[in-house]
Amino acid sequence: MGNGSTDMLDVNLGCKLANRYELIEPLGQGSMGKVYLAEDLLLGSVKVAIKFLSQTLMNDRMRDRFMQEAMTCAQLGQKSIHVVRVTDYGVNDEGVPFYVMEYLKGQSLSHLINLQPLPIPRFLGLVRQLCLGLHAAHEGIFLKTQVEPIPIIHRDIKPSNIMIVQDPTLGELVKILDFGIAKLIQIDSDQTNCFMGTLAYASPEQMDGRELDGRSDIYSLGIMMFQMLTGHLPLRASSHTFGGWYQVHQTEAPKRISDVAGQLKVPKLLEDLILACMAKRPENRPQTVRDILQQLEPLESRYVNGFRISQRIGTTLNRVPVTRQPAPGEVVAQDQVCRLATWPQNKPVAEIVFSHPLPTSQGHLATLWAMMPEAEINRRLISTRYNTFICTMTPHPMMLWLTVLYSSHHGARWLPCYLDLKTDLGQDMAGLLGKTGTYKLLLFALENPRRCAHVLTCTIAPPQHSMLQEWAITARTRPSLGAVSTSRELLRNELKNTLKAKVLQKLESIYVDTGSNLSD
Repeated sequence: MGNGSTDMLDVNLGCKLANRYELIEPLGQGSMGKVYLAEDLLLGSVKVAIKFLSQTLMNDRMRDRFMQEAMTCAQLGQKSIHVVRVTDYGVNDEGVPFYVMEYLKGQSLSHLINLQPLPIPRFLGLVRQLCLGLHAAHEGIFLKTQVEPIPIIHRDIKPSNIMIVQDPTLGELVKILDFGIAKLIQIDSDQTNCFMGTLAYASPEQMDGRELDGRSDIYSLGIMMFQMLTGHLPLRASSHTFGGWYQVHQTEAPKRISDVAGQLKVPKLLEDLILACMAKRPENRPQTVRDILQQLEPLESRYVNGFRISQRIGTTLNRVPVTRQPAPGEVVAQDQVCRLATWPQNKPVAEIVFSHPLPTSQGHLATLWAMMPEAEINRRLISTRYNTFICTMTPHPMMLWLTVLYSSHHGARWLPCYLDLKTDLGQDMAGLLGKTGTYKLLLFALENPRRCAHVLTCTIAPPQHSMLQEWAITARTRPSLGAVSTSRELLRNELKNTLKAKVLQKLESIYVDTGSNLSD
């Protein structure tokens, strides 16, 4: 993340902030100040990044803006896993404000592009995540005095502000950095006082100093998408000056991909989308980031996307054929124990899902309990079973355990269960699932909730076994840096925005291939 250099004249090195954060080395210079690598001594020397407001910007207006940056990133980091997260803020002994961010150990998108242009599958995975982060920003955040969300535009989307990190549980993960020049869009705000951004990526209206909305970020995104695929910029200025770039953005048509990378075969749909993002007039571009996501969907169905957060679904989802209940003589002892289970008195009679380690004579059994209408249970007795697990260790260790019952006639029944890996229950369940590789799904009918109606056996794909055990071990020592609800919301959004579509695509392809329910 940093340049790895040391600064012998930097008096901040070794200093301790708030009796908690010890500065280790400089990581780089941002638009508003310097960033340091530090250790959070209170949480067992966890690595964090700390950003200081530059001494040259020390006035009341810039202090306010710097704290606005901290507030913006803090709220956006809770809304989207694709925005760098702010966890703390303060003022040092000299009165210089600072804030604390998660430390991202990875590579910038500019570094990746410089190595070589990105293949289309990886491009699609990264762009999707980037769009999800921008969508969260454009939807806005709430201020104390506001009843409506205030949209945020980044104003400086470029490859060096995009970090790609390898999350041990989520795979390749996109993080948007430096909302430092972002501005809250308010009716009474004055956005025309100065140019802020990067010349090669700035929209025509940004160069003009006009009022901006999310479509300005979309223009910058279009330029960056072109560069990701080709390694080249679609526009070139005769001189690297404001005047040179102003003329280019206002009047020059962007190159086509074939002009700079003739050997590259890019679907016309994708090239047209990128060109539309770079339209000179905002009304001729996609109007929202959601529009871009929708236009990318058919491309994602054509290409094997192994580089987005849900990349592991294809290898970790496990299909188990479901048949009708076996004959009484074939019922195993575990199923007999499960059928004797009764719905807990402390749980509401409602369509909910929860986990429970069920005691048996051979030890505890991993079970997932779900309640639904009796007719729905009967519809699901002949179906395909899928399961997968995703996890985030920050801000709080949390796991999503997803079970899906699917049939071509009735679609998917989603049974998500969220486990707090800092609790005994979460630890026990993750350990049991990883050790045994199986669990029982206990189905209870709303109309007769007392006794278990049916028991289904689910097996877990081998690649997930060791992963589940590793998550449990890692979570024991991994500190919580935020609310449990924040991690739950991050996983819930990932389920909604990415995981469900990928699971359905895989399930539907199975039915297209087989033409019937699987029963082998």
